[in-house]
Amino acid sequence: MTATTHPAQPSLSTRRRWTVLAVCCLSMFLVGLDTTVVNVGLPAIGLGLDVGTRGLQWVVDAYTLVLAGLLISSGALADRFGRRRVFQVGLAVFGVSSLACALAPSLGALVAARAAQGVGASMLSPVALAIVVNAMPDPGERARAIGVWASVFGLSMAAGPVVGGALVEGLGWRSLFWINGPVVVAALALSAVFVPESRARRARRLDVPGQLLLIAVIALAVGVLIEGPHVGWTAPPMLAAYACTAAVTVGFVWVESRRREPLIDPRLLRRPVFGGAVLGAAAVFVALNATLLLNTLHLQQDRGWTALDAGLTVLPLAAGATVCAPLSGYLVGRLGPRPPLVLAGGFIAAGGLCLVGLDGDTGVPLLLTAHALIGVGFGFANAPITTTAVSGLPTDRAGVAGAITSTARQFGSALGIALAGGLVAGAGPAELAHASRPGWILVAACGLFLLPVAHAARPGSPSRTGTPRDDGSR
Repeated sequence: MTATTHPAQPSLSTRRRWTVLAVCCLSMFLVGLDTTVVNVGLPAIGLGLDVGTRGLQWVVDAYTLVLAGLLISSGALADRFGRRRVFQVGLAVFGVSSLACALAPSLGALVAARAAQGVGASMLSPVALAIVVNAMPDPGERARAIGVWASVFGLSMAAGPVVGGALVEGLGWRSLFWINGPVVVAALALSAVFVPESRARRARRLDVPGQLLLIAVIALAVGVLIEGPHVGWTAPPMLAAYACTAAVTVGFVWVESRRREPLIDPRLLRRPVFGGAVLGAAAVFVALNATLLLNTLHLQQDRGWTALDAGLTVLPLAAGATVCAPLSGYLVGRLGPRPPLVLAGGFIAAGGLCLVGLDGDTGVPLLLTAHALIGVGFGFANAPITTTAVSGLPTDRAGVAGAITSTARQFGSALGIALAGGLVAGAGPAELAHASRPGWILVAACGLFLLPVAHAARPGSPSRTGTPRDDGSR
């Protein structure tokens, strides 16, 4: 591979550096918000486009599937061709596809536009983080900036249903996508003025075969879960789908194991600390997205609540995530990742267990308590999982660790929607609460899974790997 050397970037003033962070956080807020904001609008979308639960699952997962599949390659493109350039292209794609979502006349058009949104979002998340890391050379300032970054991402994910409920109630479901337009225009203008161009010192080659196979693996795995309840788990098309999924997965591992610069090196996942952290990241987002979908369907279709009322019940989740995310970062810095991971697992499991007996008469206080517990667990989870993943690899692979963990989070989001939707597929409004009970067991199980991840995490201060290195790998 040819190494490309670029001149050192001139140092930026403190105000300019933090303005760069604000612009990048704005884009990150969009990415996280669009992962969850649509959940609360699903019943309204279903009525507007005359589609059922299966179609609505694809509305959510088309975005997260593409986002998960392209994160690493988008980071590599930015390292090679310029981070600000790719960042601005991502904003433009995201904005145009958001307008296409708002104007979609049918389910197929909406799903296609959501997939295009995922393409744009994949150019925002890892690229914006690389811009922040490059703009902040001081390790202490960089660590604080990344803490702000993580908090904004967690807040955007948790706040999505609240924002979505208000928009759907006041302006209709299409406003969920119209709202992105002004934000994208502002981010484009600010990035042109304040964000400096940068490239990696050592640009990675693109792994096209690995990229195509990764997208196929994710799409097939999630597609099987979405379509299985409707087609029939033992029907011939499903048996063929299982075989295709297994074959593509084996092909992905085989190809990636033999490339000099693989998209994802399967051998990294054999390291217990790193592999556990990646699975833990997926589990946390399975729990979060299953919670949001089950809550939306139960409250709006079973109890007849408005989108705004259903969104407001998630406020305790958003508050718990917002308060506990910075506290988690502090605990990681002082005590290492184990204590906050144990807290995360315990709170998520407790929240799921609160609702395993859910029915139409379950009191609102119990619902709010469960959401608060899950939000607290979500807030405690992200910082120690990222730290554990980074500490599980050599220091010069920190960027790779962050990129794979981000991919796992988005795959977990898609998986959570597919699993939760599959559990309630075909249930009428009166049966939704009872049908969702296995989903709450799933949420609790995801929380309990974090306990062995915590046990595998290295004890003590994570100072060696607390800040991602700008090595050109995302």
